[in-house]
Amino acid sequence: MEAVVILIMALLFFAFVGLGVYVTVKAVGAARRGVDRTIAQARRTVEDTTLKAKSYGQPGMGSELARLRLSLRTSMRATQEALTTGVTSDASLTESVALFERLSEYGHQLDDELRRLERDPDKERAADRIPELRERTEQVVSSADSLRWAVRDRAQKFADDDLASLSEQIRMESGALRHWAAVEPEPEQRDTARQPGATATPSQTWPRTAGTGPGAPEENSGSAAASAPQAITGRDPNRQPTYPWQKAPRPESTT
Repeated sequence: MEAVVILIMALLFFAFVGLGVYVTVKAVGAARRGVDRTIAQARRTVEDTTLKAKSYGQPGMGSELARLRLSLRTSMRATQEALTTGVTSDASLTESVALFERLSEYGHQLDDELRRLERDPDKERAADRIPELRERTEQVVSSADSLRWAVRDRAQKFADDDLASLSEQIRMESGALRHWAAVEPEPEQRDTARQPGATATPSQTWPRTAGTGPGAPEENSGSAAASAPQAITGRDPNRQPTYPWQKAPRPESTT
């Protein structure tokens, strides 16, 4: 029994140790990724600032190459952010993301080539390649911009459709909430109500009063019967009224 308890305690100890190691590795990995993202973002910010300064302050070939690199990087980064944000709510953008990944390969190659030309000591040969690189840069930027604006237009269209549907539902609900409003009578009903002598009293009364309903005599005949003299008849001794307090009459004796 003691051996079983010791074995269970050992297993629990190793399980806790393994869990602690796993959590530590995950935390270190997350911290390292966070540091790498921070460093990459800082490096990107420094490079963009340097390119802006070169594009405005350094005339000639250096300014043109810096302008091309800055345009390429800005367009590709904006398209990547739009796709990353849109694919979380629209799964149909998966194919667009795949196309952008292929475009990014050409973009990275072009950016590396532009960077090498900035450091190339042969300025004349580098200047000869600028028209070709400008055309390729414009083509990549145009493709990235087209993809980005298509994603934004799609998201805007869905938002407009949702807003229109929501507005229609609210309009219908508002009408349903006003069901207590008075209903205008039909034209035929208004004409009938305007006729002289027309009344709005119901044809039936409840409870039914004397002189109404099926089989009731007409008003003129009833008034004539009430005004006619009634005949006086004698009481029938066999139909004398009885009362609860009266005793039953005894039969007469024949003896």
